[in-house]
Amino acid sequence: MRKSSRVKGFAILTAAVMLAGLGSAELTQAADEEAAKVASLIDAIYVQQRTDETDALCEEAKAAWDALTDEQKEQVEGEFADPDYFGNDTGDASADDPLNADGIGENEILVASFGTSFNESRVEDIGSVEKAIAAAYPDWSVRRAFTAQIIINHVQARDGEKIDNVDQALERAAANGVKRLIVQPTLLMHGAEYDELCDAVLAHEAQFDQIAIAEPLLGEVGADASVINDDKKAVAEAICAEAAALAGYDSTDAAAEDGVAFVFMGHGTAHTAKVSYSQMAAQMKELGRANVFIGTVEGEPEETACEHVIEAVAAAGYKKVILRPLMVVAGDHANNDMAGDDADSWKSMFTDAGAFESIDCQIEGLGRIDAVQQLYVAHTADALANLENAVDEFANLENATAALSDGEYDVAFTTDSSMFKINETLDNMAKLTVKDGEMTVHITLPSENIVNLFPGTAAEAQESGAVLLEPTKDEVTYSDGLTETVNGFDVPVPYLDEEFDLALIGTKGKWYDHKVVVSSPQMA
Repeated sequence: MRKSSRVKGFAILTAAVMLAGLGSAELTQAADEEAAKVASLIDAIYVQQRTDETDALCEEAKAAWDALTDEQKEQVEGEFADPDYFGNDTGDASADDPLNADGIGENEILVASFGTSFNESRVEDIGSVEKAIAAAYPDWSVRRAFTAQIIINHVQARDGEKIDNVDQALERAAANGVKRLIVQPTLLMHGAEYDELCDAVLAHEAQFDQIAIAEPLLGEVGADASVINDDKKAVAEAICAEAAALAGYDSTDAAAEDGVAFVFMGHGTAHTAKVSYSQMAAQMKELGRANVFIGTVEGEPEETACEHVIEAVAAAGYKKVILRPLMVVAGDHANNDMAGDDADSWKSMFTDAGAFESIDCQIEGLGRIDAVQQLYVAHTADALANLENAVDEFANLENATAALSDGEYDVAFTTDSSMFKINETLDNMAKLTVKDGEMTVHITLPSENIVNLFPGTAAEAQESGAVLLEPTKDEVTYSDGLTETVNGFDVPVPYLDEEFDLALIGTKGKWYDHKVVVSSPQMA
């Protein structure tokens, strides 16, 4: 009887244990499902396209994350999702101003950045540039736009801060009655992001009386690695001075004497603008900064890949290395790809090379450097000057055409070069058409060697969205009776009797700047 009780008791205990185990498994499965749900929501807002569901998805993702236990949060893993999406501490978001208020007025400067989800960097790097521009132009409203919807969604979901994308910012400007708009990119170069920004802005061009897109930080790209401009020189000097000072040296030369090399890590790109990194390296050599090296996360151009930079620094004999981002913001790339603890971070790879005594990191973006901020201010000033010149040219056009009624006129067409001229059969004469106050001159050239013209400078002709003049096929007959087909062009004329820019590109694919004058109109 006693034995039977023991068996019965053991059976009950075993069943209880089995039930407890089953309950634990069910609980574990439920916990996993909740973590998976958060991961799927993060993946759903980790996209570059904003939709009507974006705001709701951001709220749902944050609410689902907050409902998880600490253990569950560690299990969040998806295609893009991980615990750091909501859990990483990047500073106080409330210190940032998204600059998306209405009441803009008629004049706006839209500061367009790629963006960053690192709150401190957004304040110190992007915010500092915005404040510098606002201080320089107190009569203009300064507003913000980010080009990366992925980052906008991240900040909105995690911190509740809403930042306009480019389309939203432009629609806000139009709705607020903005008439004159300057778009100042904080982008580093004329890369893919700059091209996409130009396309987005040009799509809204008709909503404003005047619009201008300013230069990115490094200015025009240039044809090859040897091209160095004032913008690249100013940036090179600024970042070297800042890096040396933060490291405790009077200059990079003083650091070199102590065996220190500075490595500036950019993003890298497959875009043709990647030559900008090679140009920055050439600029450092031009300035005599032998201990300054340029690298990129993407390893494009090839010589900027981390392994190649490590070899170059080691071969030069430097034993101490200071890594610093060549990026406007010190965001994910600076904190993780450069200074992270993972095996593939630049800090880890330099350490594993075993060729250096010390590896230090300066996690600061370019945007917090005063000289860099002032360079953006100068680019904004150039864009503003372009707007004002456009007003002057329009006034000149009105004055020039006021005395000319609609019709056709014979005019003299002269240029600044014997290589760019009217066909010899026409004796430097061309046909001017005036219609509804607008003037267009048709020019017939000596050959088909000039394939396009552009009413502006060669640099402007190569910008994204530039509309080139296409040739017509004109037939000319020479004094010996020979007939030939050559290229002709219909060129808009802003005013008479004064020089204006007219760039050309030939069959070799190179753009050239020229000045031309249309003068002496006589009714045909």
